[in-house]
Amino acid sequence: MAKIAVIGTGYVGLTTGACFAHLGHDVICADIDEAKVERLRRGEIPIVEKDLERFVKEGIDSGRLKFVVGAVNASKECEFHYLCVPTPQGADGSADLSYLETAAAQIAPVLPNGSVVVNKSTVPVGSTGTVARVLGRSDVSVVSNPEFLREGTALDDFLNPDRVVIGSSDQEAAIRVAALYSKVRAPVMVTDPISAETIKYASNAFLASKLSFVNSIATLCEAVGADVNDVVLGMGYDSRIGKEFLRPGPGWGGSCFPKDTIALARIAEDYGFDFSFLREVLRVNDEQFDRTAQKILDVLGNDPAGRRIACWGLTFKAGTDDLRQSPAIEVLKRVVAAGVQVRAFDPAVTETPEDIPEVEVVSDPYAAVEGAEVLAVLTEWDEFRWYDFDKVAEGMAGRNIVDGRNLLDRSVLLRRGFTYRGIGR
Repeated sequence: MAKIAVIGTGYVGLTTGACFAHLGHDVICADIDEAKVERLRRGEIPIVEKDLERFVKEGIDSGRLKFVVGAVNASKECEFHYLCVPTPQGADGSADLSYLETAAAQIAPVLPNGSVVVNKSTVPVGSTGTVARVLGRSDVSVVSNPEFLREGTALDDFLNPDRVVIGSSDQEAAIRVAALYSKVRAPVMVTDPISAETIKYASNAFLASKLSFVNSIATLCEAVGADVNDVVLGMGYDSRIGKEFLRPGPGWGGSCFPKDTIALARIAEDYGFDFSFLREVLRVNDEQFDRTAQKILDVLGNDPAGRRIACWGLTFKAGTDDLRQSPAIEVLKRVVAAGVQVRAFDPAVTETPEDIPEVEVVSDPYAAVEGAEVLAVLTEWDEFRWYDFDKVAEGMAGRNIVDGRNLLDRSVLLRRGFTYRGIGR
């Protein structure tokens, strides 16, 4: 088993470290936040992610997972060094590599001879070469090993992936990284670093495109009188299309899709290619936010200012507490701008998001609907299906539901006297 340093304990780094320890490797995770490191040493997890707390505690108890302050204190003891630091989006849409370059510069002097440094975070095309230049170590190899983790199912995605992609100009280094996944049953694809980096961006941009497409189909279904649920079911049976990511909603978001789609368009622009298709994908998504917000406002009538609605769901998807680029928040921004009062509930959110300070967040779904004229469902938490809608009806001032996820049983709600508006239905 190998000794692995993981630099950064954000979403990707913590998942990577916990899963490698679960596979039997000795892992040291490093972060610059001393308080965070202390909490992690106690097994306290700062994010909502299925099974992550259990895996971290398992790793700590076995002695295979440790947490230290500072990248140097992790890398000086290890053979493999996973860079899992943020690459935030700059004002021009490009990725900011300052964290990546800083981490590489910090560990460069202490790397043992023959080490392999691995880019795990999503990085622009050519970043493997950038890290190699910053390291300035001819005895150290740099490899791209992009992550394909979905929030809410990240550990399962790591341990049961569709593929493991490794990009390296050094075949021996690529083989060594591939060996870290020897207990993982999945195709291992070895390619050059630039291709590996492009695979990550292209994958996310394609999935974003698929979501924008199905949201456009949902709009068409509303216009012609079709039911989008049946339409996408019929489409999904075609093996060339597949059923995944054919679920319409209020728009798409999260920490990856918007950033990576914009970044890929920017990369194309830097190389002289006008990737107009991706710009249209992004435009369609913005339109979907507008369209979903308008569904809510239409129910309220010509003068929505001062009226009250309830919202169930604030996170960008179920199974996480991540509010970054959340479609729910984007929709509510538009509703609040019209003067509407909003009271919201989300199982993973206890405080009002900074982006929408006007929204009141409560800890009970029935308290959220009290006095509301409309209930908007904007995140697909499965538990929303099973709430007592007779109790919901008693608390509401009007029986109107806008189901932005097509999550609820329309026929059940109609029998209880609700009006129901879904997406593409």
